[in-house]
Order: sequence, then structure tokens, then C-alpha cells
Amino acid sequence: MLTLLSNQSAKGYCDGHSRRSFLRIGGLGLGGLSFQELLRAESQQGRGKSQKALILVYLPGGPPHQDMYDIKTSAPSEVRGPFSAIGTNVSGIQICEHLPRMAKMADKFSFIRSVVGAKDRHESFQCVTGRLSNNAPPGGWPEIGSVVSKLKGGAPSVPGYVNLSQQMKHTPYNQGRPSFLGVAHAPFMPMERGKEDLSLNGVTLERLGDRRGLLTAFDTFRRETDASGSMAGVDAFGQQAFGILTSSRLIEALDLSRESPKVLERYGKGTAKIQGDAAPRLNEQFLLARRLVEAGVRVVTLSYSFWDWHGQNFKNAQENLPDFDQAITALVQDLHERGMDQDVTVLAWGEFGRTPRINDKGGRDHWPNVSCALLAGGGMKNGQVIGATDRLGGEASDRPVHFQEIFATLYNNLGINPHTSTVSDFSGRPHYLVDNEHQPIKELA
Repeated sequence: MLTLLSNQSAKGYCDGHSRRSFLRIGGLGLGGLSFQELLRAESQQGRGKSQKALILVYLPGGPPHQDMYDIKTSAPSEVRGPFSAIGTNVSGIQICEHLPRMAKMADKFSFIRSVVGAKDRHESFQCVTGRLSNNAPPGGWPEIGSVVSKLKGGAPSVPGYVNLSQQMKHTPYNQGRPSFLGVAHAPFMPMERGKEDLSLNGVTLERLGDRRGLLTAFDTFRRETDASGSMAGVDAFGQQAFGILTSSRLIEALDLSRESPKVLERYGKGTAKIQGDAAPRLNEQFLLARRLVEAGVRVVTLSYSFWDWHGQNFKNAQENLPDFDQAITALVQDLHERGMDQDVTVLAWGEFGRTPRINDKGGRDHWPNVSCALLAGGGMKNGQVIGATDRLGGEASDRPVHFQEIFATLYNNLGINPHTSTVSDFSGRPHYLVDNEHQPIKELA
């Protein structure tokens, strides 16, 4: 049994497994040998063939919509702030001056200015489930990656759901909960609690860039395992589960040294320093996400920086927006150049918007009334703005777009009908993926 070692103490889960046991090769963070059963069911049902995928970028803290995609040039200065709007390559669309790369390829993005249905809660829950945490069935609502893992599985030798986020100090920001779908559909989290916490035969994930050392460790493990005959009693599906971690497919996806310097430069570095109580502003995560979906992962989520700017909103924006601009445009450009833009959907958003009026600390406070979202790829009709807010950016004045409409769109893009597909909770009760009144966004079809 190959184990990814962690110095964290084992913690019990509702089904009796410990966190340490999840890290064994039998489940690759997916719940032990139950993953073999998943693979067997997938084979029987013809799953694992679609190339549709989702990259979900979570911006913890709530980004300021009126300082990004919805600049209010005619609002009073105490609302407008110092940023100017610039034109884009799509006539009539203007965005913030600190997003110049995005402006040059706005035809590849859809800017939703009127997201509604948020709650004033600093948590990732709604952004990764589409649901509210206070109306959940027993076990809680599962994240979209876990749902897709359940319904679609993953490509051979790669997990269906990967979460690149690190453990964040503000725990409600953290993700990785399969909820009532069980640990078989939890994400593989290579960065969880820091790379230094995980090791493989003496090679830490900190050394993923050292391909020779990593491959040597895997080759040694394969030889020792084969020689001992310990794999002889495991059926083909167990060996496929084993192969997820030991296959070159996953190793190569996590190995950024295989990329050209030109591509690495395009994405930029950002900073590995933790921002606030959330995540680092790490641009390489976007490149890892592209490599993972290219390898066959269905859903990749990542958390980027810290956006809860009650003070110094504009100083913080000037530091964060250029890095975000570089990373997200590099990702979308990369997908187009590789012919993946029809199959891979990209979504970037936070849990709510910010107040129209700037406070006395130069910041903007929580504002769940309206927020924004950025979409790309997915074969959607991009190059447009959907919805509008009033003159102050405080309320949706035209075409409010509910959180669940966006989730209906994501599932639809993944080849899943959110109104006929169901997942069952611990009691066996089936649940549709979104409420029936929320349809995929018609403007994007």
C-alpha cells in the first residue's frame, strides 16, 4: 500500500475513515478501495469518455465588481473611485484599466454584471456547490467536482476532481467536501496543508519540479511492489486505481518543468505569499489547471489571493488585478490555442460583491445584493456582457442572473442535464442538481 504521508493527526469522518487513510493509493484521497468500485461502475456504464471539463477559480473574500467589469463612470466620486474604464476589442464593452490583457481579448470572455442570490457569508460553499449551506439535506450539499466525479467519473489513470487550493486560515474558505456523496468523490488535493506535508517514498511534493527524483521514486515503488507480488490479488479496477498516482499521466500534469519558458512567462508567477487569511496569489495554479484538464481531469478548482478589502481597496486592486489579468488571460488563450476552448469552461468569481459607497478606510464592505462573474470557453457564445446594475452599482437593474443559473450552465456545458440528473443523499433521497426554475443562461447558448 502506497501512502502519501502527512504529519497532521488523523481525524475521523462521519463514515469512520480517517484523513490519513484517504491518502492511501487505493483511493488517492478518494476513500480507499471504494474507488475500485467507482471505476468498475464507470466501465459498466460507459463513463470516462467525455473530454468536457471545468476550471473554477474561487476569489475568496468577494472581489469588487464595480472596480473590475462594471466601472461606473457617471457615479459620484465616493462611489466611482479613481479607476478608469477602457475599451475592449468588443465594441461597447468597457472594463477596468487594470485589466488590459483581458480588454484585448474580451471576445473570448463573458462578463456577468448582475449575479444575485448570494448571502453575506465569507465562505466558498455557494461558489462551489451553487447551494445555500442552511438548507442542506443530511450530509450537506456536495461540490460540483464531486457531483461530476459521481456522474461522469474521470479519465483512466487520473482523478475526476482535483482541488489545487491550499488550506486557508479562514476555514469557511476551504473546499474539498464531497458531503453526502462520500469520500469516493472527494477531490485529490496535492497542495492541501502545504506541499511539505505530503511525501512519496521520501520525495515531497515540494520537489515535483525535480522530475528525475520523482520518477525514480515511482519506478522504485513499482519494482518493489511487482517483485513482492502484492498486486497479484488486485483486480484490473484496483490496478487502475493504483495507476492513478503511479501513472506518468498524473505525474506529468503536475510537472511544470515540462512547459516551455515562453508558456511559463505568459502565465507569470504572482506570489507564493499567503494573502490575508486566504490563499496565495499563485499564477502557476492556472497553468496546472490547464495541464490537469488536458490530462483528463473533469473538474479543477483553485483559490486565488484574498479580496476582502474593507480598507485600501484601490491599493489592493492595483496589486491584485494585473496578476489576475495575466493568469486568467494566459489560461483562456492557452485553451484556444490548444483547441480546448469548446470543451473546457472557465469560471472566476467570489462569494458576493462590494458596497457601492467607499468607506472611510478607502475600502468597500460586503454587498450580497449583486456581484459579478467571469466566464470563458465551454463552447459558449462569448464576447458579451450579461446583465446590468444601476448607476451606483448597488442593484441588478437588468437581467439578474442567479447563482444557480450559472451552475445550470456549468453542468450543461459538462454534458449533464441538471434537471434530469440526480444524486442521492444519505437517506437515499434523490436531488436534482439545481432547482427547476433555474435554467442554463440562454444568452450563452
